[in-house]
Amino acid sequence: MNEPSITAEKFRDTAAAIEEQVGQVIVGQRELVRHTLVTLLAGGNALLEGVPGLGKTLLVRTLAQAVDCVFSRIQFTPDLMPADIVGTNLIVEDENGRRQFQFESGPIFANLVLADEINRATPKTQSALLEAMQERSVTVAKTTRRLSEPFFVLATQNPLEMEGTYPLPEAQLDRFFFKVDVPFPSEEELVEIANRTTGVAIPQAEPVADGPTVVAMQTLARGVPAAGHVTAYAARLLQATHPRDQGAPEVVRRTVRYGASPRGMQAMILAGKILALLDGRYNVAFDDLRQAALPALRHRLILNFEAQAEGVTAEEVIAGVLGEVLPDEP
Repeated sequence: MNEPSITAEKFRDTAAAIEEQVGQVIVGQRELVRHTLVTLLAGGNALLEGVPGLGKTLLVRTLAQAVDCVFSRIQFTPDLMPADIVGTNLIVEDENGRRQFQFESGPIFANLVLADEINRATPKTQSALLEAMQERSVTVAKTTRRLSEPFFVLATQNPLEMEGTYPLPEAQLDRFFFKVDVPFPSEEELVEIANRTTGVAIPQAEPVADGPTVVAMQTLARGVPAAGHVTAYAARLLQATHPRDQGAPEVVRRTVRYGASPRGMQAMILAGKILALLDGRYNVAFDDLRQAALPALRHRLILNFEAQAEGVTAEEVIAGVLGEVLPDEP
């Protein structure tokens, strides 16, 4: 795939056009749309949590239309098998009567993959996504097949207190670049949803980018410089989520069992680069890291029993970290 040349200005204009097209279909949810787009441009995967009916499926389908990429949806159920995701080898017979194995690809072979209600499948099936999410490849019968670029998994899950769900293991949660909570719409947004979806004309997104353009945007984002003191601040934020670190706030020492992994720092920095470009800057600022901290770290904290008993959330812990760990100006 030949990547088109792209500038920082073109990056911002294209991202704004994508957000505009998605906004014509998705009512409100600006933060959700922004975080999903940031994840796509970072080459990562996103986990969305919210009750059914909030437009999570529509968001990914609309995003695929806006970037003119292949969309695939996998409905996770308790009886879903790994082969239903990655594909399998079938015995086929040619015109001469000879039989041979032929690979039948699964729905994972797409650019934008929606893993709908991922926590309704068994852990064995959930783990089938791990190689695809991390390595951008799948292995079937000792043969490894690369996935096409761009590749983006957006998984949705219902809140864990709902019946019939399996909590995602920590190793798989860590593979997600961002975790985004989907809020319930306001009254005004509900009215607008009704107006858009119950009439004759249903809004559709128009393509404003393509796969090679998205890959070029991902490459440009990685080239944005982050000054040493900015990277050091990201490292201090990460360290502050670990209760045994001397710089950890009291709320972390009291409620956190294990802090975030280094992937959390990588996510903050890479997301910061994209947020800087979206703001018209070619350098990462402290505020970029602070904006990215919540979606990058919330699913990487493991709270202890005391936190669960008191109802303390990961969001409250991260807010405490951001309130106490302040940047050092150079």
